[in-house]
Amino acid sequence: MTAASTQVAARPKMLAMIFMYLGDVVVTTPALRALRRAYPDWELHVLVPQEAAPLLSHVPWLDRVWAFPRKRGRFNIAGALPSIRQLRRERFDVSIDFVGNDRSALLSMMIGAKRRIGAVSPRGFLLRSRCYTDAVEPLDATRHASVRAWSVTTPLCVPFPEDMTPEVAVDPQCVEAARGALGNARVLCYVTTSQPKREWSPENWIELARLISATSTTVAFTGGSSAREKRILDEIARRNTGIAVVPAPEPLERLLAVIAGAGIFITGDTGPLHFAAGLRVPTLSLFGPTAATCWAPIGQKDRWLQGGLCPCSGHDSVCRAQRPCINQITPAQVFESYVGMTRKAGG
Repeated sequence: MTAASTQVAARPKMLAMIFMYLGDVVVTTPALRALRRAYPDWELHVLVPQEAAPLLSHVPWLDRVWAFPRKRGRFNIAGALPSIRQLRRERFDVSIDFVGNDRSALLSMMIGAKRRIGAVSPRGFLLRSRCYTDAVEPLDATRHASVRAWSVTTPLCVPFPEDMTPEVAVDPQCVEAARGALGNARVLCYVTTSQPKREWSPENWIELARLISATSTTVAFTGGSSAREKRILDEIARRNTGIAVVPAPEPLERLLAVIAGAGIFITGDTGPLHFAAGLRVPTLSLFGPTAATCWAPIGQKDRWLQGGLCPCSGHDSVCRAQRPCINQITPAQVFESYVGMTRKAGG
C-alpha cells in the first residue's frame, strides 16, 4: 500500500458568515446547529465580528470560529486583508452569508468559496446579488429572527429545526473567576439596554425585586458597561434598597460566566437576554418597541411580556410617548409570570 493511498481525504469545508450584533449572532445558532446536523461530515467554520467570537468559541460542534476585525459603519479593507487572505487559503467549498448586507456580500465574494449563498434584500448596491452563486430572498420581517436565519440555508436543503433554542458556551477558565459574583442570588435582573426606549424604569425593577424577595428568593441587579448604563446601576445602588447590585461584568467572557450562574434571568430586549437563553438559563423578557414574536427566545424555558402601543420605532433611541410602551408592563404582571415559571420548574 502506497503512502498516497493511506492519506485521509480532506473533509469539505463550509463557512457560515454572521456579520451582525451580538444578539443577532446568538439567534442564528439554531440555523448553525441545523447545518451541523445536515452536514455532519463537513468542517463547519463560522465568521463573526471580533467582539462576538467569545459567544461561539467554546461551542463543541463548531470546527473553528474566525474573529473578524471591524468598526461599525465602516469596511476597512486594508485592515481586513490579512484575515481575508487566511480565509481564502482555506478554500471553502461553500460559504453562507446570513446577513446579506453590502459589507458581508463583498466579503463573501473576496473569500471566494466555490459556492456562495447569501440573503439578498432590495437595498444595497446594484450588483450585490452577483457576489453570490445562490441568492436567497429573505423571509418577511414578521417571522422570528431564528426562522429567518434558517431560511437562508434552503439552497442546501437543510431540514427545519425541531428545536429553536439558541446555543452559546462559557469559557471554562472564566467559571471559577465568576463564582460568587451573584452571592446567593437566584434571580438575576439585567436592568439596562443599549437604548433607553427598551428599558424598564428603575422604580419598576425595584418593585419587582421587592415582590420576588417576599417569596424568600434573593435577587441581584446588573447591567451593561456603557457610561449611561453604569450610571443607572449606580443610581439604583445609592437607593439602598437591600438588593445586591453587581457591577457590569466585563469582558464578555465574564458576563457569560456570571449569567450562567443565575437560576432565572429577567431583562428587556437586549443582547444578554439571548446569551442567557443560549446558556439554557430560563429567561423572562420585557419588550416595548420591538416585537417579542420576532425576537424573544422561544425555548421551552423562556417567557416574555409585550408592552402596549407606542409611537417609537426605527433607530430612535428614546421613546417620546408620555407613557413609554415598555413601562405599560407592570411589576405585578412580571411577578405573575415569574411565579408561573417557578411553579412549572418545580412541577
